[in-house]
Amino acid sequence: MASYPDLLEDRISHLPPRKRRELALVAKILFEEFQQAQSSRNKKILRNGRILKLVLFGSYARGSWVEDRASGYFSDYDLLVIVSKEDFTEPEFWRHAEERIDREWLVTKRIKTPVEPIYHSYEDVNGQIAMGRPFFLDILRDGIVLYEAEGYPFSKPGRMTPAQKHEEAQRYFDEWYALSLSGLKAAKFCLSESHSSMDASMRDAVFLAHQATERIYHCFLLTLTLYSPKMHNIKKLRSLAEAVVPELADIWPRNKRMYKRAFELLRRAYVEARYSPEYEITREELEWVFERIELLQHKVKEICEAHLQQSATVPPRTMT
Repeated sequence: MASYPDLLEDRISHLPPRKRRELALVAKILFEEFQQAQSSRNKKILRNGRILKLVLFGSYARGSWVEDRASGYFSDYDLLVIVSKEDFTEPEFWRHAEERIDREWLVTKRIKTPVEPIYHSYEDVNGQIAMGRPFFLDILRDGIVLYEAEGYPFSKPGRMTPAQKHEEAQRYFDEWYALSLSGLKAAKFCLSESHSSMDASMRDAVFLAHQATERIYHCFLLTLTLYSPKMHNIKKLRSLAEAVVPELADIWPRNKRMYKRAFELLRRAYVEARYSPEYEITREELEWVFERIELLQHKVKEICEAHLQQSATVPPRTMT
């Protein structure tokens, strides 16, 4: 494999040596697999890209990470990977890199902390900063640049007015909260129509449960930060949401194998419940998932409405 740039490790001196080694390994994998992914593409446009910046954000940047073995909750490494072109932000482009990182975490154990990267182009990030998007301004303020190519500065931060933020957040909440409720309602109906293990109605039920979960996380992130990545991976969405409000971690307990299995089955449902004949989830597991989604919806509604009330320049509209 080709070499990769050295990290600016002096910027993460607040982290224990083990954490710094883990981040160095993650960076090595990202750079190596980025180059490998380019070389395997036929299109010329996918052969001349670069990783321009690697930014650590969230709890490990702020020094507020959590490792609670009793509950099973561990903060993730949140990484913003900034690339030269939008073409390099597609999930498929990073599939092998993420699989390799997961092997180091789950199999070799050389990485003992979950890793959740997100991918954006340099143009997109600077555009978001210039518009004053809170999520990106927070990264600009609190994030730690672990690697950066010369000649690619961040743009000057813009500013949204409080009224603009409130109006946009309210619009997101109204849309995505209703979508999540309808998704769970449809999932419950499909389960009631199921008469055997993993028949068509059961598969629809678990797929729609995934959609209800994805939508409520988009609702939460868009309402509070005006940003949510365009993805279906509810594990990553969960990580981003819990980085904003850590108490959301209580919704999905990690301290028992059965709990972790149920969430993993829900995560896999987006693809496998529709296309894999080997996918299975029990009615009991799915009913437990429904309960957790309802709890999540209730908590998100509570948090978002409080946020909207606080940010309102005029009384917020009432949900019906």
